Parts: sequence; C-alpha cells; structure tokens
Amino acid sequence: RDRWIRIHADPAFQRLHDEKSRFLWGLMAFAVGYYFLLPLGAGWFTDLYRKPVWGAVNVGLLFALSQFGVAWGVAWLYARRAARFDRMAAELERQAGEP
Repeated sequence: RDRWIRIHADPAFQRLHDEKSRFLWGLMAFAVGYYFLLPLGAGWFTDLYRKPVWGAVNVGLLFALSQFGVAWGVAWLYARRAARFDRMAAELERQAGEP
C-alpha cells in the first residue's frame, strides 16, 4: 500500500497518467469519428459514395474497406505507444521499490 501511495504521488506518474489518458482519448475519438463517417456519409453524401471508381467498386465501398486499414493503423500506433508507456511504468515501479 505504501508503495502505491509513493507511486501515485510521484509527479512522473502523474505525467505518465495524463499523457496516456490524452493519447487514448484522442485515439478513441479519431477511431470512433472515422467509423461514423461511413454511415453519415452514406446517408448524407449518397452521390459521392455511389460514384464508381472501377467496375462495381465505388467510393462508398472503398471507404468501407478503408475501415480495416484504419483499425490496423490504430492498433499498430497503440502498440508502439503502449510499449513506451510500459517502460515508463516499469521505471516508476522500480524507483518505488527503492527506499
């Protein structure tokens, strides 16, 4: 318990927590916003979404498929940043273990 109190009181932990929260909320806002562009665009910009690109493939279909790329990109970005957060947390834990 004392160890957690020391970690929580550490300004480095507060910075880590704030940075991680800002990153995660921003990433979530981007992902959710991009996701909802598909139904919103399909409802309000039907002419654009119906525009043919190649054969039966249209802008709407390409945008729908781009959701997979964005999901993978979000996962990749999160994994890269999470590794950094993990290193910072391990350092805080190591320091808290010292008297």
